[in-house]
Amino acid sequence: MHETYDSDFETASGTKSYPARLGIIGGGQLARMTAIAALPLGVEVVVLEKNPHSPAARLSPDCVVGDWADRDTLLKFAERCEVITLENEFVDAAALKVLEQAGHKVFPSAACVAITQDKFKQKQALQSAGLEVAGFRAVNTPDEIIAAGVNFGWPLVLKTRRNGYDGKGNYTLKSEADVAAGWRVLNGDKNELLVETWVPFVKELAVIVTRGTDGGTAVYPVVETVQRNHVCHVVKAPAQIPEELATRAASLATRAVETVGGIGSFGVEMFLSATGEIRINELAPRVHNSGHYTIEACDCSQFENHVRAVMGWPLGNPLMVAPAAVMVNLLGKEKTPGRPQGLDATLRINGARLHLYGKRMSGPGRKMGHITVLEKSVEEAQEVALRAAKKIHFGENS
Repeated sequence: MHETYDSDFETASGTKSYPARLGIIGGGQLARMTAIAALPLGVEVVVLEKNPHSPAARLSPDCVVGDWADRDTLLKFAERCEVITLENEFVDAAALKVLEQAGHKVFPSAACVAITQDKFKQKQALQSAGLEVAGFRAVNTPDEIIAAGVNFGWPLVLKTRRNGYDGKGNYTLKSEADVAAGWRVLNGDKNELLVETWVPFVKELAVIVTRGTDGGTAVYPVVETVQRNHVCHVVKAPAQIPEELATRAASLATRAVETVGGIGSFGVEMFLSATGEIRINELAPRVHNSGHYTIEACDCSQFENHVRAVMGWPLGNPLMVAPAAVMVNLLGKEKTPGRPQGLDATLRINGARLHLYGKRMSGPGRKMGHITVLEKSVEEAQEVALRAAKKIHFGENS
């Protein structure tokens, strides 16, 4: 890794030359898979990440090691890129605004990220657009949480407004007796919080929507996600729901991304009730875990379409190339070196497409890789995917 300019990238006149360069803020597995999709399109990827050994760093010809919270670092990084995108929603929108004011192309935009990275503002925007969401309220004290419980009824879900993912930043309040613990765990004295009403659901659904700079969209199949300890464990594509519900879910997801002015691939998570109601839970302004199956299962993956969208190119076909697909996340169980064990046994299972993220350390619930299987039915795909996933774990020894 180095910090020198590529002499072929900028000409004497200051114009950008081939190959195009896409900057990604964040270097985890999402950046890694985006980079893999970008390379066949002739796009070089530049990654900004604090960790010099991040999953995406090995694929970046010009990885910048630094703190994306530092604006000087962001500006220095941006000078190497034609377009800038995000792997996560943790980069402060005000910092992205600085990049835009300096003339850099940033997708999704600072205005979009300002809405989506704050769950309270996100819910406000979706509700104002007439989209169904759970009841919610910003809370600044434990007493305000109790008042919300009296108004909405228990249970409630207490959340940090920013920087929560995979269940981190969430706390379920079954009654007033849980408020003090929830406030303490989520550090309410320092973090801005909100509460949401508990939504009884029979399935958790998700849709990847890619929106281009021209406003055109590519909408992927509605999938069902299965969570384990608040972390996505299995994704089933397509969701086994009536066509009318799938059409409605896809429409809601598209409207949600349009509402926030999204550009690129967005993950939209929803709840389906026993009576057929669909409520939007959250949307993420980036490629999403619920869309990893698209690498093998769709004509154009969420990652390739994200690159196409932010570069201003035509979007690809999001339709599936097989009747069914199932993706299983490979999650760490304890803090150990990230070396995979059982690789041979996994690779012997026909149809199991293995993706390892190259993380040096494993940890409880940490996403270390995934397996995707295409089959004639979701049931058949799930059986093979789960069987393959059981063969592999992470650590020095078996």
